[in-house]
Amino acid sequence: MKLPVLHGTIRRRILANWRVHAETAQALLPSPLKPKLQAGKAIAGVCLIRLEDIRPELVKALPLGIDSENAAHRIAVEWTDEGVRKEGVFIWRRDSSSFLNQLAGGRLFPGVHGAATFDVEDDRTRISFEMKGADVAISLRAEATQAWPTSSVFQSVDEASRFFETGSAGYSVTDDPTRLDGMHLVTDGWKVDPLDVKAVRSSFFDDLARFPAGTATFDHAIVMRDLTHHWQSLPDLTVGVRSPA
Repeated sequence: MKLPVLHGTIRRRILANWRVHAETAQALLPSPLKPKLQAGKAIAGVCLIRLEDIRPELVKALPLGIDSENAAHRIAVEWTDEGVRKEGVFIWRRDSSSFLNQLAGGRLFPGVHGAATFDVEDDRTRISFEMKGADVAISLRAEATQAWPTSSVFQSVDEASRFFETGSAGYSVTDDPTRLDGMHLVTDGWKVDPLDVKAVRSSFFDDLARFPAGTATFDHAIVMRDLTHHWQSLPDLTVGVRSPA
């Protein structure tokens, strides 16, 4: 599906990431996607993003932008297309505070969007984040830091930053189980900072039917702020029918 170019500002983008057993992750992916590994582990997580002044390119000069809080459960992936290796993220589900996002998902915005409520406090030093949807809940408490967790599969914030920067192509689930909406994120700059996570929970990753005990462990979180950006449509990706996630 050809989606319009969207412009706006990423006011806050948190990537909270889990390291997942590769076999567990593969079982939740449609062919031809494979998990992109770091130190032998798949890297899955949730993107918690506040978008402001989002508008299509045709009206980007007008004061008609949309603000919203959003969450996307995703995993870093790679695949081969006509002999060329590609990488990006596969998005299992999207949830949004915006009724327009929910209504226009798959037409103006990529992928199906579920309805969710968000309660966010962020003074740029401390973050408290709560999201509740019909069948998913997320909570995060974190503080700004310059320290990197020694338990992470990444050796430094710079290594983590490079891993995610190369995965700017996102493919989202649609109502058609064999077709994914594709969008490419283009930002004016790229800078991430680590977060000291005090508590984190996603009911998606807590689900033992999806991630059996010991197969998904929280690894780290990083944050980006105040970036102008735009989303460009990518060709749809045809995939095999996957196991329910």
